[in-house]
Amino acid sequence: MKESGLQMSNKKIVVIGGGHGQATICRALKRIDDIDITAIVTVADDGGSTGRLRRQFHIPAMGDIRNVMISLANDENLMTKLMNYRFEDPDNTERDIAGHNLGNIILTAMTQETGSFFEAVKIMCSVLNVRGCIIPASTQVISLYALMEDGVIIKGEANIPNYGNRIKKVYYDDKVKATPDAVKAIEEADIIIYGIGSIYTSILPNVIIEEIREALNKSHAKKIYFCNAMTQSGETDRYSMEDHVSALESHGAHVDGVVVANDEIPEEILERYRVENSDPVLIKEIGHNYRVYQRSLLSFDKKLIRHDISRISSVIEEIIKE
Repeated sequence: MKESGLQMSNKKIVVIGGGHGQATICRALKRIDDIDITAIVTVADDGGSTGRLRRQFHIPAMGDIRNVMISLANDENLMTKLMNYRFEDPDNTERDIAGHNLGNIILTAMTQETGSFFEAVKIMCSVLNVRGCIIPASTQVISLYALMEDGVIIKGEANIPNYGNRIKKVYYDDKVKATPDAVKAIEEADIIIYGIGSIYTSILPNVIIEEIREALNKSHAKKIYFCNAMTQSGETDRYSMEDHVSALESHGAHVDGVVVANDEIPEEILERYRVENSDPVLIKEIGHNYRVYQRSLLSFDKKLIRHDISRISSVIEEIIKE
């Protein structure tokens, strides 16, 4: 696109997070033309197939990265689908490849072959014809800790939601170095998106890395938080939208705007979620020092509450045009 004889550069969008929520944001971004996409992904996960491979081979967690790879693949072909294939483990033995995800095994093999986790990620992005860039927040093997309000300390991302008390802060007990490419992407970003996802175990594990936090503080990019639609049992029980933002800001992440769903959720679906101690995230205050984008964002297929990709894409386009 040209204007006044000058080539206009694409807007640079950086998404910080992990899990399925970040993959949803990336799928929405993939629909938008004339933007450069970078996903900075947590490597603190220590549960399931990811955790087993991490312990056995002493490599960073790759499960969230695999999810984002698939979401940003230009064509979800057979190879892309195979990356998500999970070997059955009917007896829950977790022996050999039982319960492992094929994509995780491929990334592990590629890491051993190249001697570099980041290089393995880049090669697999090329194989899958990924749009944009996927960067692990760190290439270290790291363990996330949580200090609870009662003073108890929990080690391990997978264990944190199981304690059943309010989280005061999350942190690392060792010095964690950020991937230099992640810092550079933040420095060059026009818009930075936090989320969607678990605030303490998907988004903040990236933010609390000192070099990433410093880059965020220095960045002049617009910083947008996509708030979860529902609270998460053991992690954000009874949290309002404002509580989510406070958790981000108390860990060093500035917020300029919050995107929050204002859909009316059918009562029968709410009842289903209440059984799992999950409730809608509500706005409790009037007047904020950040802009609040209240939009219809949800779908309710199969009686599950999910963010709709096309609606997410529309609100991101709106923010880009501002």
